Amino acid sequence: MIKPQPLLVALTTSLLISGCNINEKEQRETREPEAATGLQKKQQVIANDYMVVAANPYASEAGKTMLAKGGNAIDAAIATQLVLTLVEPQSSGIGGGAFLMYFDGETQNLLTYDGRETAPSGADHTLFLDDTGKPVRWIEAVVGGRSVGVPGILHAFSRAHKAHGKLDWQTLFAPAIALAEKGFIVSPRLNMLLEKNFNPGLSQLSPAKEYFYPNGKALTVGTVKKNPELAELYKQVARHGIRAFYQGEHAKRIVNAVQTSAIAPGTLTESDLANYTSKTRDAICTEYHQYKVCSMAPPSSGGVAVLQILKLLEGKKLSQYSANDAYALHLFTQASRLAFADRNHYIADPDFVSVPTSALLNADYLAERAKLISDEDNHHVPVGLPLGKLAYAKDDGFELPSTTHVSVVDAQGNAVSMTSSIEMGFGSTVMVDGYLLNNQLTDFSLSPKKNGKWMANRVEANKRPRSSMSPVMVFNADGSLKLVVGSPGGSRIINYVAHTVIGVLDWGLTPQQAVSLPKITNRNRYTTLEKGTNLASIKATFEKRGHKVQVRDLNSGLHVIELNNGELLGGADPRREGVALGESNE
Repeated sequence: MIKPQPLLVALTTSLLISGCNINEKEQRETREPEAATGLQKKQQVIANDYMVVAANPYASEAGKTMLAKGGNAIDAAIATQLVLTLVEPQSSGIGGGAFLMYFDGETQNLLTYDGRETAPSGADHTLFLDDTGKPVRWIEAVVGGRSVGVPGILHAFSRAHKAHGKLDWQTLFAPAIALAEKGFIVSPRLNMLLEKNFNPGLSQLSPAKEYFYPNGKALTVGTVKKNPELAELYKQVARHGIRAFYQGEHAKRIVNAVQTSAIAPGTLTESDLANYTSKTRDAICTEYHQYKVCSMAPPSSGGVAVLQILKLLEGKKLSQYSANDAYALHLFTQASRLAFADRNHYIADPDFVSVPTSALLNADYLAERAKLISDEDNHHVPVGLPLGKLAYAKDDGFELPSTTHVSVVDAQGNAVSMTSSIEMGFGSTVMVDGYLLNNQLTDFSLSPKKNGKWMANRVEANKRPRSSMSPVMVFNADGSLKLVVGSPGGSRIINYVAHTVIGVLDWGLTPQQAVSLPKITNRNRYTTLEKGTNLASIKATFEKRGHKVQVRDLNSGLHVIELNNGELLGGADPRREGVALGESNE
């Protein structure tokens, strides 16, 4: 049995509140152009050996520990996520799924792992319909056992580790086991979401309500919270592999929790768990200026949409504008409209429907679509017809902004860009052995048909729901790695990631400057400007171009690593608690 690592004693409440990076050999502050206001100041982190950026200091430290032991990017990503399950339960965990991109620094191969959840074998297109055949209210859909898909992240981890990992499987669990046994310090963000009752099911379903609301009160900032049940499960999975999760007594407890949920019981079975398989898929890529940008293929809609946005804007030469120039952002919103119009009709699980990925990224098709971009806002642009493909009905699934992203580059030049989720904050709120199960089935279209036309993303047995998760890697003209990036944020992930890529590639910003920029989104509806920023103050500028504008908080959680002249530059979003940690050779 691997001896657990010591508790990360250096991580204090004050560190979590400040969001500062810790134990860096080299770091510098950057002058952040037009940075969003009222956010935690984050420092640019520089290293030349390895780096990990994740949504919580404990998690980043776990990943860094694996790299210091001689592990690679896969080892670090797994250890990081195991800790995130414990310390950031609102966003992701072993009860959910992930899209993982892996770049092999030696072979220059890019591989992707699809650990997306699947619908139970007993689910069909009527899953979220009421007795009258109409979709249930969103709150009735997201909470309880009915919304739980078969978790996929551990299966994807096992598959990736067997193919690429360097450290023993058990070693990867050591930091998370130690932290679960000795306790982690409850962060301000976790406390805030509990105080706001962000997911009402959390205070209704046991054992989650007892764990998160002891004595009826939300966990307070600074509380040292232990999770012995999760520690014991981790020990079993570390010792016996993922069969300890997908089969046996633990699988029985998952099924019982889902099928006997006090709210909306589900149909998940032991055979659903035992038969789950993660998949390897080819990445999708496109040229953007002198770079090659790659992301996840469907069932990720994010990959296609991010690449479409970039290609639609390539001819606009955004580099001629300053960072976040109002006209450049207008063009950005129009490209986003076009990408979302296609996304909402075409993208679903390619194992169940024909997804015209190549046609949607075809240069001639996008050149024609780009002609719809003008100086005025084009309200609700129509879906395109790439190469005569027939579109499905417009999707009406929920995609809520509680997800996480991990970026890693190791000493050998291997890299991981991984986005993972349990869907809504705190998922289905069904809790088993110290972790929360997802509610990813609400990423399916709740309505199977509209106007007599099938939804591509309707619920079907064993199908993967569409996702906006958009892990991205960017490569230089010589094939070398340039950028590792991704974000949480529901369907707004697409805008957050594309905007950040533009910030680095077109506007020459450092990763920290790019993620700190005030955010703007448009999902082929209204334009949203980030509250409390200079963008919100020029709302009228967009309205004069015909935009319908909303001003609200835009809670991105971007984590970026740039490779630049032998250095690793790390950026962590100031809107969340993430940090970049790295190491430099003496």
